[in-house]
Amino acid sequence: MSEAIGRGRVAVVGAGVVGMTTALALQRQGLAVTVLDPRGPGEGASYGNAGFLATELIDPLSTPAMLREAPRLWLDPHGPLALPWRYLPRLAPWLARFLVAAMPPRVRRGRGALAALNAASVPAWRRCLADIGAEEELVASGYLLVWESPKGREAAGARMAHLRRWGHEVEWLEGEALRAREPGLSGELSHGLFFPGAHQVRDPYALVRRLADAYRARGGEIRQASVERLEPRDAGVRLHTDQGELDMAQAVVAAGAWSHRLAAGVGLSIPLETERGYHLTLPGRGQALRQPVGSAERRFVMTPMDCGLRVVGFTELGGLSLPPVARRYDSLRHHAGALLADDRGLDESAEAWMGFRPTLPDSLPVIDTHPAYPAVHFAFGHQHLGLTQAAITAELVAARVAGETPALELGPYRVTRFARRPARRAGSALASTPSSP
Repeated sequence: MSEAIGRGRVAVVGAGVVGMTTALALQRQGLAVTVLDPRGPGEGASYGNAGFLATELIDPLSTPAMLREAPRLWLDPHGPLALPWRYLPRLAPWLARFLVAAMPPRVRRGRGALAALNAASVPAWRRCLADIGAEEELVASGYLLVWESPKGREAAGARMAHLRRWGHEVEWLEGEALRAREPGLSGELSHGLFFPGAHQVRDPYALVRRLADAYRARGGEIRQASVERLEPRDAGVRLHTDQGELDMAQAVVAAGAWSHRLAAGVGLSIPLETERGYHLTLPGRGQALRQPVGSAERRFVMTPMDCGLRVVGFTELGGLSLPPVARRYDSLRHHAGALLADDRGLDESAEAWMGFRPTLPDSLPVIDTHPAYPAVHFAFGHQHLGLTQAAITAELVAARVAGETPALELGPYRVTRFARRPARRAGSALASTPSSP
C-alpha cells in the first residue's frame, strides 16, 4: 500500500554528510524533506573519515604517475594500496576504466572538475554552518604534509609549484621551522609543505548529528528504512522500502557506496566501486598534534579531533561484503608509531573501524538529474572527498531540484558519462544502452 506524501515533499536517500547537507539545502529552498537510511545519521562512511577538508587533492586518483607507482604500493606489506585477490575478477572491468581514466586529456578534465568543487567547498560549508548556528564546527586548522627522506625534495617542490598554479597557498618547511610547526612529530623528518588555508571539522560524526538535529528542528523527518527500489511515476517517484512504499514529488540518491544499485533500478549502469577505508582513533590523544598531518611517503593522515587522534589510511578496493582485514590496523599502528613523537594509545585500546567510500574510475562524483526521469536526482561517488565536497554538492543538487541554475557547470559530473552513447536529457526516453560496470 502506498503512503501518499504531499506533492512538494522530496526524499533524500542517505543520512551521511552528503545526504544531511542536501536535506538542509532543500529545506532552505522551502521544500518539505524526508531522509531515509537504514542507519542513523552519520553512521556510515561519514562516521570515520579523516575530518579535514582536503581541498588540495585536485588530481584524479588515476594518473600516469600513479599507475607507474601502483605495483610498488600494492606489493609493500604496509603499503597504502590493497586489491584482495578473491575480489579481482569482479574488480577487473572497473580497473580497465581506471586505466583509461589516466589518459592525459581525461586527467586534465578531471583535475579542472575536482578543483572547481574543492575551491567552492569551504565557502559552502561556511554558509551551511552559519545557517544553523554551528560555525564553530569548522576549524581553520591548516594542514601539514611531510616527507621523511630527502629524496622527496624534488617531488615536494613539484607539488608545491603545481598547487600554487591552481591558486593554493603553500609554504615550504624544513629543519627548525618544521619542528616548530608540529612538535608532536618525531625528529626523523626531512621537509614538508604547509597549507595555511586548510580547514578541518572538530568531529565528523558529531557534525552530521548536529546537521540532523537542525534539520529535524525545522520540521524534517528521518526514517530508519532501507530504500530497495525507485519507481518513477507520472506524479513523481515511488520509493519501495523495507517498511512499505512512499510517494514523493522528487528523490535525491545520496546513498554513498550503495547508490549505483538504486541507479541500476532506473536504467543507469554506474561503474562505482567501494574503497574500504580503515581508521584508528586514539581517545584522549586529541592534543597530540596541532593540525592534520599527512605523510607523502606512507600515504596516511592523522587528525586531532574532539574524539581523539584519528589515524586514517588505505585504498582497499574490496566491495561491500568482505570482512575487514586485521593487518590493515597493524599497518596504521606501524605508520603512526614511526611519525609520532609520543605514540601512546596505539595499543589494542585504540578504536578500530572500517567504512566504505564510493569511488568512480575518473574520481569525480555524480551530481545530476536522471536523463529520462526529472524527479530523480543523484549526489554520490565522492571517493576521499565526501566531507570536503558535501556542502557544495548539496547546494548544486538543491538548485537542480528547485529548477534553478546551479552555481557550477555540472557537465563533468553527469550521470550518463559512462554510457557508450549519450542519453537524451530529462523528458525523453533513454536513447542509449548503458555500459556494464
